[in-house]
Amino acid sequence: MKKKILIFCLMIIGGYVLIVFGSKSSIDNISNNDWQVDFVDNFEFFDVSNWQDQRIWVNNENQCYVPDGKYNTREVSNGTLKIKVINIENKIVCDNLDKFGKQHPDTEYVAGRIASKNRKEFIKGKWSARLRIVGESQLSMFPAWWILGAQNNEAPVQEENENICWPTTGSGEIDIFEHHGDYEKDHYTTGAIKNLGDCDKGDWWSLRSGITTSLSDFHDYSVEWEKNDLVYRLDGKEVYRNIGEGDKYPEAMFAILNFAKITDSPMKGEWIMEVDWVKHEFKND
Repeated sequence: MKKKILIFCLMIIGGYVLIVFGSKSSIDNISNNDWQVDFVDNFEFFDVSNWQDQRIWVNNENQCYVPDGKYNTREVSNGTLKIKVINIENKIVCDNLDKFGKQHPDTEYVAGRIASKNRKEFIKGKWSARLRIVGESQLSMFPAWWILGAQNNEAPVQEENENICWPTTGSGEIDIFEHHGDYEKDHYTTGAIKNLGDCDKGDWWSLRSGITTSLSDFHDYSVEWEKNDLVYRLDGKEVYRNIGEGDKYPEAMFAILNFAKITDSPMKGEWIMEVDWVKHEFKND
């Protein structure tokens, strides 16, 4: 009888502590192995504490990344983010630089690219986004949802330790969703970039798989660390796995959402990648 009374009292005291110091969910984080959300953006507005515009010239892309949603290249409305490529018909001077300081040529194509660099960065866990491509795939489309090591030395360089070249440790790359419009229409690739041990020496293909799905429908695209593996999921179902690769990405990583124009094929109007939400989760193992 005394034992039962003591337990009852402790439960009351525990409840009082919860009310004063925290919520039930914060205690649950300690007591189970379920995924716990530590970052989510539902895109009710463009939150500068989560994202910044990233302006850089990579992969010989044809478009110019512009800041502040200029030309409506990034838009938050009706609870979703729209990242766009737009043909504005007249060429403009583009101030995007490649990693060697070369300036992008004048172009009539402008686009949006946002990164959580120095805003939301996490070690391992699980990154997810719910997104779709508006309309049918077209030649030269190159939308992407991916993560990159936080010590990457490409623009914007904002901290002293951002001095590590791609794709070496500290600047590793994991591509959760990439669609190349010059290939299959309802197709995307997912996987890691293999570090070949030197600056700009990365193997794009050996750790990657192609997946078929309807890109114009919303889907959840994710990567998670499961022990030593990287596990890629589509709507919660495993579609690919990098066995033994997880520990090769020990660094904090930030998220990127961008829409590029990757080849010289002409386009008119605009292309849109619509993003419902982005989140990161962790487990207490």
